[in-house]
Amino acid sequence: MSFINLIEKYENFDFDSYFSQLKEEDIRRSISKDKRDIYDFLNLISPQALPYLEEMAIKARALTEQWFGRTIMLYIPLYVSNYCSNQCAYCGFNVANNIKRKHLSLQEVEEEAREIAKTGIKHILFLTGEAEKLVPISYLKDVILILKKYFSSISLEVYPLDEKEYRELQELGLDGLTIYQEVYDRKIYDEVHIKGRKKDYLWRLDTAERGARAGLRSVNIGTLFGLGSIRKEAFFSALHGKYLTDKYINTEFSLSLPRINNAEGGFQAKEIMDNISFVQILLAYRLFLPRAGINISTREKAEFREKLLGLGVTKFSAGSKTSVGSYKVEDKSTEQFETSDKRSSQEVVAMLKAKNYQVIYKDWELIV
Repeated sequence: MSFINLIEKYENFDFDSYFSQLKEEDIRRSISKDKRDIYDFLNLISPQALPYLEEMAIKARALTEQWFGRTIMLYIPLYVSNYCSNQCAYCGFNVANNIKRKHLSLQEVEEEAREIAKTGIKHILFLTGEAEKLVPISYLKDVILILKKYFSSISLEVYPLDEKEYRELQELGLDGLTIYQEVYDRKIYDEVHIKGRKKDYLWRLDTAERGARAGLRSVNIGTLFGLGSIRKEAFFSALHGKYLTDKYINTEFSLSLPRINNAEGGFQAKEIMDNISFVQILLAYRLFLPRAGINISTREKAEFREKLLGLGVTKFSAGSKTSVGSYKVEDKSTEQFETSDKRSSQEVVAMLKAKNYQVIYKDWELIV
């Protein structure tokens, strides 16, 4: 069974009709439960649940501290290439955009790694555009061999690979994968992915499973809020998370809540996800998937990220750069998107400690 079978089951579900029939007691019952099903999740993301965010927050805080304590795991992203063969309407790396492209040599990768390692953070996520000829599996292997000299946990966010390739990378030291479906609505997916391998919806959809089967320790998924209906996309993200956690018990799964920021090309969100909706969906994720990680990136403003602490968040990026290199290499490229939290990793650490959170620099090490 693939997750597409569940998508097909709910693809024609009438969300508006379901929400319109909800009553106050439905919301309260879903909040009070110890174990919630997918319809409870729908109740919690409904417009009728908005007056109950404080009650949801109390539950979410208790669940987060039960499973994770007062901890925030930090990681740093490293873009190693922004060349891309895809034409995705919303992305700054779109092949049709006239931007400054850059591809790091292995020597430059090492310079960047050495600089990032000075922060003390031992989790790194390296990213590329989807240009398989320029960034082949051999290059990914070389990057991992360099990064594992400086970091205890290495994750990647690149074009989807097959299970054998993920296994080869895992054997070298890769332990994490980030792969966003971007939008679960198949019609919208086809519209915004104009050209390139990324247009293959099913190949991308099954990527998280291939990574889990290959033995990767952690997999992070999510939808890019703003491409489709906010509540519908949140529903399918949660359903995907539940499907994966039930099926692959040896893999840790996390959800991210990226929303569209300014990027080269000027793409405008079809539906704006405001801060209240963001908080509601974050809380619903935590109540529905109490053991899942929840990641908030520097797409969000500094003050807003601080307010999200205690509501279910377990992972923060810190000191992020979304152009290739940029930590040490001087010749900067165009950013994939504009970051909103401009603080250094040291400033993020100081903020977390001031709020009595334990900062996790390292929680994993794979000996290979």
